[in-house]
Amino acid sequence: MSDHVHDENCEHDHDEAVFIVTDEDGNEHEMVLVYTFESNDRAYAVLLDRNDPEDDGVIFRVEEEGEDEILVNIEDDQEWETVMKVYEELAALENDNG
Repeated sequence: MSDHVHDENCEHDHDEAVFIVTDEDGNEHEMVLVYTFESNDRAYAVLLDRNDPEDDGVIFRVEEEGEDEILVNIEDDQEWETVMKVYEELAALENDNG
């Protein structure tokens, strides 16, 4: 484990993947990518609100559009249940190891 402290005195960049996500009420939120995982040959991203990290995370499916990757809402109930099960298993493993 490194003794390096990541703060404003670092001499290297700490690039955060920040996305602007609009909620169902039309409010924009700065979301930070904190985790990615795969399930059934699809990629998923977990994002947290940059200004409220204690709030629940949001999971999106990651799709390729040309050379870009875009975040897509998961609207299929079966896909959502599968993704949540995989994410909960990964989170439990992380908690056991952390």
